[in-house]
Amino acid sequence: MVKFGYTILYVSDVSKSIEFYEKTFDFKRKFVTPENDYGELETGETTISFASKELANSNLKKGFVESNLENKPFATELGFITDSVEDILKLAEQNGATILEKPYQKPWGQTVAYARDIDGFLIEICTPIV
Repeated sequence: MVKFGYTILYVSDVSKSIEFYEKTFDFKRKFVTPENDYGELETGETTISFASKELANSNLKKGFVESNLENKPFATELGFITDSVEDILKLAEQNGATILEKPYQKPWGQTVAYARDIDGFLIEICTPIV
């Protein structure tokens, strides 16, 4: 059996990134190393984790493509489900997110909005699919 345990985002400042998700989505800090190079948030069954770019470079000897706001987002997104898309989107923007798409309704009735977090990672804020 395989279980999806976590997604790790490679960031410049682990504490600052964790604070963005705490303030915006009300997630709780689970763990941060004393070196501040790795941390996790309690987000439900699957954890969102953060690793410093330095730690990522030590793990991936051939390097990786860094996320930043100057380039288009990766073809990957973090999806957060809420009944109050507009409120969460406003909070994200207040905490430093860049809004890409204001809330709109999909043909199947779901409301979605898109933003980029402070490190440039793509976030979808949406209502549940019913």
